[in-house]
Amino acid sequence: MVSNDWRNVAASGVIFTFGWVPAAYAEDSAELAKKALNPVAAMYSLPVQYNWDQKMGSTGDGMRSVTNIQPVLPFSLNEDWNLISRTILPIIDQHGLAPGGAADKSGTGDITQSFFFSPKKETDNGWIVGAGPAILIPTGSDELLGNEQWGLGPTAVALKQSNGWTRGILANHIWGLDSHPGHDKDKVNQTFLQPFLSYTTSTFTTYGVNTESTYNWQSREWSVPVNLTVTQLLKIGGQPLTIQAGPRYWMDRDGDGAQGWGFRAAVTLLFPR
Repeated sequence: MVSNDWRNVAASGVIFTFGWVPAAYAEDSAELAKKALNPVAAMYSLPVQYNWDQKMGSTGDGMRSVTNIQPVLPFSLNEDWNLISRTILPIIDQHGLAPGGAADKSGTGDITQSFFFSPKKETDNGWIVGAGPAILIPTGSDELLGNEQWGLGPTAVALKQSNGWTRGILANHIWGLDSHPGHDKDKVNQTFLQPFLSYTTSTFTTYGVNTESTYNWQSREWSVPVNLTVTQLLKIGGQPLTIQAGPRYWMDRDGDGAQGWGFRAAVTLLFPR
């Protein structure tokens, strides 16, 4: 028979190995969980996000997966301001979007590079804010995976965190800089809106909902996926990270974009300073 002492030792081993945070570390973990939900937190992180969508293309039978690699790098400018660099590099795999496999492609999409100038202190009302430029970089490995043009515009974020709740919005607008994009590409002119709301429990489980809506001013159409996610803060071998999963549903689409249900999963490595 296993003694209670050995059972307690085993339980402690599970806690420290797989990251279930003991009470002694609750305060630090609570702060870490808040920073993980803050797009302009002064913390190095490496999110890797996988998205799967269906019912795409002219056939209506196409599928696409996009793995976004999204490193976040904070820089301290002075006593009052941070500069937060956020990069999104999409790795795309798509099949069945056109008859005969004409649009079956795998490779990189265009990078979106954002820089947020953010005050180190919250506003008097508890709001965290940041703003700066967003740059579209034509890194698409194929003409069907990118816009084939540079783009530039403003981006901004505002959020508030209190009593376990995180709510806010991130937005940008990007205009294409090329007057005559390559091939038959339309000039980029689009607005991105990402309102978000989440609640974090005492066990550092976060239940969230957001939309990542894009309005294409050229086609005058919306793309509106709604994401429902569950995120858990863990520590594995001393490394803090979050894991996330959940369904997404497309309320509206631009052109032959996705329809119906999709799926999202993500892992984010956290590097507290």
